[in-house]
Amino acid sequence: MKSPVVKRSIVVAGHKTSVSLEEAFWNGMKEISGLRNMTLSELVGEIDNNRQQGNLSSAIRLFVLDHFKSRAAASSGLEPKATVDSRHTASAAAP
Repeated sequence: MKSPVVKRSIVVAGHKTSVSLEEAFWNGMKEISGLRNMTLSELVGEIDNNRQQGNLSSAIRLFVLDHFKSRAAASSGLEPKATVDSRHTASAAAP
């Protein structure tokens, strides 16, 4: 049985590292990086630079979750509740 977690190599700040994420999170990261006109490596670098603790994969998952929750709240006209500490996200106030 194929694992839902996909491990990919990525260059972050000039260093090659591997990140294990579910395909849905990889797709979310691609969408976000496209909206911000950045490469996936640049976005992961921002997330890595802004995280205070935890591993990179967890920080990415929290970032993607926060992005889509904020977008959903904005489209529904509701104020998003701060469920993810902004120190763990890259450019938390960025669109």
